[in-house]
Amino acid sequence: MANGSKGGAKGVKRGAKGAQTASGQGISKPLLIGVGAVFALMFVAFVYFTSGKPTTSAETIGGPFQLTAHTGQQVTEQDFLGRPFLVFFGYTHCPDICHTTLFEMSEILRAMGPDAKVGALFVTVDPERDTPEALKDYLSNFDPRIIGVTGPRASLDPVLREYRIFSKRAPGKEEDYSVDHTTVVYLMDKNGRFVSPFNVARRPAEAARELERHL
Repeated sequence: MANGSKGGAKGVKRGAKGAQTASGQGISKPLLIGVGAVFALMFVAFVYFTSGKPTTSAETIGGPFQLTAHTGQQVTEQDFLGRPFLVFFGYTHCPDICHTTLFEMSEILRAMGPDAKVGALFVTVDPERDTPEALKDYLSNFDPRIIGVTGPRASLDPVLREYRIFSKRAPGKEEDYSVDHTTVVYLMDKNGRFVSPFNVARRPAEAARELERHL
């Protein structure tokens, strides 16, 4: 069946070339569009009926949590509702990527201005070392709207699963080790639903404009 579809697609491609070079003597453009639409519908139907109920991204990213902020206060996902917010997972002993990402997030937040109703969440993947005090000291270098959270493994591990975050401690000394982890930044809307991965490695003004569309 796959070979047949491939052959059909090649046939359509050859016909399209003829239509472009033979001054109307090849396959007509409306016919090409119709054939393309049929193939697209067949593909969508195949995916739907072979994969079961489709699962949207909003159903698979994010969820409830109760953790301790770098201020010492208990926070939950409810505290972030009513405004879009970014979510990033990392740790304070991270050699470079975490600091760079948090700096980029800070520049975006600053580009939006101090009154913009937008938030950011920095979730540790290294709770053994990242106490609220350690997070507070680390985050003092960044925009104050970035909230760092930590907690016991029993509370953090479900959050990692909810956000599809890979995290694994690398071999090393007891106090001097690194943590391999997913470095994606998520954009969540004002209702706490996942929107998309968010690119922070661009001009702050450009990223700020995208965030503003979700205010």
